[in-house]
Amino acid sequence: MHEMAITLSVVDAVCEHAAGRRVHEVRLEVGALCAVVPDSMQFCFELATEGTAAAGARLDIDVRPGTGHCRTCGDDFVLADLILLCRCGSADIEVTAGRDILIRSMEVS
Repeated sequence: MHEMAITLSVVDAVCEHAAGRRVHEVRLEVGALCAVVPDSMQFCFELATEGTAAAGARLDIDVRPGTGHCRTCGDDFVLADLILLCRCGSADIEVTAGRDILIRSMEVS
C-alpha cells in the first residue's frame, strides 16, 4: 500500500513545518492520476500521526482531475484515469495535471 509511504512523507513535512506547534488540520490536493485511494490515505493518516504534533488532526483531501494535451490534434481534455487516449484516437498525450500531491494548508496552534 503506497498510501502509507506517501502519508508518512506528508506527516513528516507537516510536523517539520509546524516546528513543535500542535497541528489541527491538514488540507491536501491530490491529483486523480496519482492512484491514491483517499479512504486509505485517511486511515494511514491516523496511524502515521500517532505520537506526533499532528496526532488527532483532521485530514481534508481534495481530489483534482487529471488533464492532458494531445500533441496530435491540440485538444486539451480531462483524464478520468491512466488510459491516455485522446478522442481523436491519438496516444501522443502530455499529462498537464493530476500527478501531484500538494499540501495546500495546515492549521496549527
